[in-house]
Amino acid sequence: MSDLREAAMSTKAWPFEEARRILKRYEKKPPEKGYVLFETGYGPSGLPHIGTFGEVARTTMIRRAFELISDIPTRLICFSDDLDGMRKVPGNLPNQEMLQEHLQKPLTSVPDPFGTHDSFGEHNNAMLRRFLDTFGFEYEFYSATEFYKSGQFDEVLKRAVDKYDDIMAIMLKSLREERRQTYSIFLPIHPETGRVLYVPMKKVCAETYTVTFDDEDGKEWTVPVTGGNVKLQWKPDFGARWAALGVDFEMYGKDHSTNTPIYDGICRALGQRAPEHFTYELFLDDQGQKISKSSGNGIAIDDWLKYASTESLSYFMYQKPKTAKRLYFDVIPKAMDEYHQQLRAFETQDAKQRVNNPVWHIHRGQPPVSNMVVPFSMLLNLASVASAHDKATLWGFIQRYAPEANPETHPDLDAAAGYAVKYYEDFVEPQKVFRAPSDQERAAMQDLAAAFGDGETALALIAKKNEIVGSEDALPEVDFASGEFLQSIVFAAGKVHGFENLRDWFKALYEVLLGASQGPRFGSFAALYGVQETIALIEKGLAGDLG
Repeated sequence: MSDLREAAMSTKAWPFEEARRILKRYEKKPPEKGYVLFETGYGPSGLPHIGTFGEVARTTMIRRAFELISDIPTRLICFSDDLDGMRKVPGNLPNQEMLQEHLQKPLTSVPDPFGTHDSFGEHNNAMLRRFLDTFGFEYEFYSATEFYKSGQFDEVLKRAVDKYDDIMAIMLKSLREERRQTYSIFLPIHPETGRVLYVPMKKVCAETYTVTFDDEDGKEWTVPVTGGNVKLQWKPDFGARWAALGVDFEMYGKDHSTNTPIYDGICRALGQRAPEHFTYELFLDDQGQKISKSSGNGIAIDDWLKYASTESLSYFMYQKPKTAKRLYFDVIPKAMDEYHQQLRAFETQDAKQRVNNPVWHIHRGQPPVSNMVVPFSMLLNLASVASAHDKATLWGFIQRYAPEANPETHPDLDAAAGYAVKYYEDFVEPQKVFRAPSDQERAAMQDLAAAFGDGETALALIAKKNEIVGSEDALPEVDFASGEFLQSIVFAAGKVHGFENLRDWFKALYEVLLGASQGPRFGSFAALYGVQETIALIEKGLAGDLG
């Protein structure tokens, strides 16, 4: 057994914990179908969002973990429930009046409000596939419309007729008395209007595999359950799909967790073993509300990629999937920087540490080398101070700080510079609010500027700080342009001027000089921006010329 596989069998990294559960499923004999099947579901009632991507990304991480610890082949199916009837019109779509006319029709029978595809369902399916392809996911796409109409689902639908009473018994336990009176697991599609009907069944015939019902106008119809003439209610559809495909693993959000016994029970009633499950916590928007496709809150699927790399989004998805997390624009810079920190750490880690590192799971064990010599958060602050509207402006500072770097040799850094400019223009610039310094802050900033401009003044300020705090710590290497030495000057100025809590001093620097309440390690920022440029920035802030 390789060192990596051995480490993977004991690590607490959640993808491997799930992979080991799946492997245990086949500890006695391999699957008869010849592979382990992973599935993710997608409800294309609204435009795809990052939560949808997260489900595929996390499932892929478990799949890759399984492939390290087992030699059993795997498949991943992304299943779109596009035969579902459109219950309401999402508020973020064009052509609202037209869409209202097609309520209750299958999503693949609703015209595309954007005019680019044959139906609204196909439009949303295409968006999902395009995005998943951008990330290089290996998956097979299944459309419920095609699955039902092509006959691939026919055998399980017939079995559902044979086991109708058993499946209904499972469902009725979960329903209120009023709903029980009219509920059926089958939803017929009206032969004339094409609408998905929520009506009671007058007869379910196991001899002909048909259902009989009255439509809204009281007219009786009898249709076969096969060939796409009916679809299953969404809870029975879950279990029936697992039975039809032989699904071994599917994850879903916490809002589905109470339905797990229902899904599993229906799958078993149809003669198949229920899959393994993983329940993740929901994503929240900036107001702490659950992200919804129909309401369009939170971040749309393409938004993250305007401001950060695809890998940073995968990193965000890896983190604590069982903890509810805010998924909004302000989490992007942290995700970018932490992703590159993990890339740098990976280079020196042993096998046990590597299988615990998120980048192993993002890059299938072969992560690239990070060339981000400047953190993304620092690029954002640089863009803010320089009022940069193109990445060439940032490169002027970057190359003075790191002469060996250029866009060709450091493509990640070049891309990050572009992201930083866009993020600054959309989120930082509109929110910048500068304030005047207090007398204490003014005196400290004046001394800071003087110490930045003269080495002897800097050493004297640091010595005075040491007297105040009773420190005999050795000075950092006296390289007046280094971020570490400049940071020691910043620290000294705050202590000498009586800031008991240095957070107040740093906050003052940010609010007076950057127009924000949070900011970078100021010494490192000064090294990147330039010492003389930072002195000029302090002078402008003290003169009130920044706002």
